[in-house]
Amino acid sequence: MNPSAGERGTGHARRVLVTGGAGFVGSHLVRALAARGDRVTIVDDLSTGRRGNVAPEAEFIECSVADALSRLGGGPRFDEVYHLAASVGVDLVMRDPIGAIETNIEQTAALLRFVAAEGSGPVLITSSSEVYGKATRRVFSEDDDVTLGPTSVTRWSYACTKAIDEYLALGHHGAGSARCVIVRLFNTVGPGQVGEYGMVLPRFVRAAMRGEPLRVFGDGTQSRCFCDVRDSVRALPALLADPACHGRVFNLGSDVPVTIRELAELVRRVLGSSSEVVLVPYDKAYPAGYEDLQFRRPDLARVREAIGFEAAIGLERTIVDIAAALERQAIGGARA
Repeated sequence: MNPSAGERGTGHARRVLVTGGAGFVGSHLVRALAARGDRVTIVDDLSTGRRGNVAPEAEFIECSVADALSRLGGGPRFDEVYHLAASVGVDLVMRDPIGAIETNIEQTAALLRFVAAEGSGPVLITSSSEVYGKATRRVFSEDDDVTLGPTSVTRWSYACTKAIDEYLALGHHGAGSARCVIVRLFNTVGPGQVGEYGMVLPRFVRAAMRGEPLRVFGDGTQSRCFCDVRDSVRALPALLADPACHGRVFNLGSDVPVTIRELAELVRRVLGSSSEVVLVPYDKAYPAGYEDLQFRRPDLARVREAIGFEAAIGLERTIVDIAAALERQAIGGARA
């Protein structure tokens, strides 16, 4: 991986800012950056992140992105910036659409203004496959048109906020005020993920470990592609380090689809669980204003060409590792 401009020829470690660094993906990224010798500053208000995720070797600022940046302004510049702070999860967005909209747009705008003013190094903005909306295609490419539902359907507000984040980042890049890379994550999963915000795989794993029913929403034939977070986070620094990737949008994930019913059965088999699989109608699972889509599979040609990305960790190993992490968490909680 190429060294950043901040460390080339200077002998000092990169200074890296990670917003949302106490969250699921962010905490894995922070550990990877620290392992390569970076000096990492985390900003996280712990609204969905967890204090136990904070890497001990990182500086931690507990507050919103906008508030934290006022403290950081005027200090040494950051060589790299990774913006992962966001409201995440379908359940959270459905329960608090106002908070999700304001968080996703206002914090991204504040970060990009900070990067522009401070002259920081390149910034990576994590976006989402949700941006593609409700299009009926089976495979989604970065330059495809976006098809969102009506504003009366709450589900699509999250997709709209992430699209605005992308417009902001590309606008700053075009204006020369920031060098930006946008990464649309597709169903990132792995150890440390929790199911409280609608994340399906840890919810299934926890239920299977407890012998509880695995609740599949809808008819279970909707398909997704799940990528282990440890594969995803190794791609993020590689994309940011390459100037040829700046100003571009990249899908990132696995392109191997599995139906949600098949996922539930796989979890049962891998964990040797006797839990039953139960179908739950959408109107019983979510508040009014929810819609789902049948297929969501990324076209990975662009990220493969750019950095040679291939997902290496299989879904069965991910399930085993999620279960192990949940067990450790349960043991730690019992001792506390």
